[in-house]
Amino acid sequence: MKLYLDDERVAPDGWVQVHWPDEAIKLLKEGCVTHLSLDHDLGDDQRGTGYDVLLWIEQGVASQKFTPPAKIDVHSANPAARKRMQAAIESIFKMYSPEM
Repeated sequence: MKLYLDDERVAPDGWVQVHWPDEAIKLLKEGCVTHLSLDHDLGDDQRGTGYDVLLWIEQGVASQKFTPPAKIDVHSANPAARKRMQAAIESIFKMYSPEM
């Protein structure tokens, strides 16, 4: 499944749309997400950001041998958040080894 997290933009054809981090994490837990595209600012910081999804993945890879989606992208227009999210993605794939 290709998963698209955004509160305003519409998911591209062939992608499943979610609006909140908890919705994305629920699908990630099911192990069916192959591609993930994240926005950062979702309109309600109390409910979380796209970065929170990456932190969840990073923790799962580090401590629970979670298998991340094969492809993770950021489509956020927030430059500072995009940079921080890209760093998290790099960290995830540095830690992840299919032999885990």
